[in-house]
Amino acid sequence: MSDALPILTQRRIEAAFAKGVYDEMKAELGEATAKRILAGAVIKLAKQTAAEMARQAPGGEPSLDAFRAIQPRWTAEDALRIDVVKSTESEFAFNVTRCRYAEMYRAMGLAELGAVLSCNRDGAFCEGYDKRLKLQRTQTLMGGATHCDFRYRWAEEPA
Repeated sequence: MSDALPILTQRRIEAAFAKGVYDEMKAELGEATAKRILAGAVIKLAKQTAAEMARQAPGGEPSLDAFRAIQPRWTAEDALRIDVVKSTESEFAFNVTRCRYAEMYRAMGLAELGAVLSCNRDGAFCEGYDKRLKLQRTQTLMGGATHCDFRYRWAEEPA
């Protein structure tokens, strides 16, 4: 993973490509269908990426600690500014107070797709990583809130 692009850079490349595909789908199929298809593809890719990251966890055993350890990939390039609220064996809670992903999508003229291209991935990532990893988030900067409230919990048994 050390040779991987920072995720902010990767998302910028993906967004430029996705915009072209989305615009074509929107012209052919309408906005709602185009967004639904794009969202489905993003969710599928997030689950696949998460499953790969889980396989690369120490000992091939995903855990909250292993998940916490990969967070620097998302914060690289000052992509996210976070305030950790709680970090225990079973909980990892933080607020995102600045999101350069959201800023980037707006600058690219993709504000309407920002949540589909980024925020949409977070819950799906948990599903792909391990069924025991749960996310509760009630607001996002992308959606106009003052911060994103990420509340991860590691359940003993998958739900």
